[in-house]
Amino acid sequence: MPSEGRQWLYGHGEVHMERIKIAQRDLTPFEQLVLGLLCEGKSNSAIAHETSHTEKVVENTVSRAAKAFSIKSDAETNTRVLLALAFRTHYGDNAFDKLEVECKHFESGPNGESICHRHD
Repeated sequence: MPSEGRQWLYGHGEVHMERIKIAQRDLTPFEQLVLGLLCEGKSNSAIAHETSHTEKVVENTVSRAAKAFSIKSDAETNTRVLLALAFRTHYGDNAFDKLEVECKHFESGPNGESICHRHD
């Protein structure tokens, strides 16, 4: 079993487990907004347009959020993908709801409702 703070990446590969930890701090509302749009597959330019900020502000926000998850950028790492995984895991699978990607932990409740026991 992986050490605490790394459990969310269990099964995603040892390399990633060594590089990323659960967020070191809470993300700001703007960081959460930007990462939500990043999870939708939007570019920095599209996020800047949608949030009425400059692309540089979005780039800096993505960079700060990556640091909050201890994600380091290098030639072998796709920072945006790892950041989306980290955000989804830390803030719940509903971060991808717009993509209609259902949490693998969902079960049907007694009244037919979807219940996620991991992300209650």
